Parts: sequence; C-alpha cells; structure tokens
Amino acid sequence: MRITKHEHAALRVDAHGATLIIDPGSFLTVLADLHALAAIVITHEHADHWTPEQLDRIFDAAPSVPIFTTAAVAAAIQDRDVTVVAPGDELAAGPFSLRFFGGRHEQIHSSIPAVDNVGVLVDDLLYYPGDSYAVPEGVEVDVLAIPTGAPWLRLGDAMDFTLAVKPRHAFGTHDMTLSVTGRNMHLSRLKWATEQHGGEFHVLDPGESLDI
Repeated sequence: MRITKHEHAALRVDAHGATLIIDPGSFLTVLADLHALAAIVITHEHADHWTPEQLDRIFDAAPSVPIFTTAAVAAAIQDRDVTVVAPGDELAAGPFSLRFFGGRHEQIHSSIPAVDNVGVLVDDLLYYPGDSYAVPEGVEVDVLAIPTGAPWLRLGDAMDFTLAVKPRHAFGTHDMTLSVTGRNMHLSRLKWATEQHGGEFHVLDPGESLDI
C-alpha cells in the first residue's frame, strides 16, 4: 500500500492496482493519474473535506466512481453513485475493504451545530478518523493519519488519541490551518506520542508518500 498525503485532509491510497481518494477538500490542488480510481470516501460535510468543484475535477477523469459518505454529504451530491455509511458498516469499494467508526465531529464550539463524521479503516491497515478522536476499538492499526491542526483540535487531545490507538506507523494530516512553526511543534509532540508504544512517526509534506 502506498499512502500519499495531499493538502490538508486529502489522502490518496494506491493498492491492488487501484486508487482510493479520501476527503478531496477545498485546500487540495492537483490530483493526477486517476484512471484506476476505485472509490472516494468523504468523512463529513465541511468544505475542507469535500467540495462540488473538487468532485467535478475527479469525475472528469473517472465519471462513474462511487462515493461513500454521510447522509448529509450524500444529500448534496446529485446524480452520482453515492452510498451512505455509518459507524459499524463494513463493505468493499472495488478491491479495497472499508470499515467505518465514530459517528460525530468533534465539538468546535457550543454555538456551532455538530455534524456526522465517519472514520475509515482501509484494508485493516490505514485508519483516518476524519474530524474526530474516535478510536477503532479492537483494531491493531498499522498506519494512523493524525489530525494535527483545526479549530476543534487541542494538541493534548490529539496526543492522547495517538496514545490510545498505538499505531505502528503514523503521520500528521489536517494541518493547513497551522503556521510552519506551529505545524512543526505539533508534529514533534505527535512523534513523541507515536513512539511511546514503539511506533514510527513519518513527516509527510503534500505529495509525499509512505509505503507499507
């Protein structure tokens, strides 16, 4: 499996001769070579995780690609192959296996309504929680994509999440709202948390990949 970090929350997973895209949001710049695209996963409705314009760009290359997402996102997408998923669901997306966890977005503020959010486990290897700290109970996570910066994110909570998951490998994502200095500080703390249970932390910039 090759995992490529793109801007902010967007991830590309290549395995089995196919590609899976996760959270193609507003910060994403370029996605190329989508001829083998098997599916898109969108964890929740916020624009930094998906926009109609990003989907249109993808559909230009892969017009019939299926989407797996929450009910709110599905209601906003017209005339496409969309499957609504919820925590506990397990299904196949082409050659990929997907398992979903969580259920709710972390609170930003009491004045802002909470939305549904699903974390996704790909091929029992890569876990990305979306905008949540939902721990995939009963799962040994090989690779954890850790949210690193957000209006809802407190660094200590992200560290505790990493300590609870105990990944063998980890990298930071969801980080475009941070300055360079802030990102480096957060990544250093997440590296420490990953290493407490013998894991290895990888610093990935947009376009860089991790092979597992």
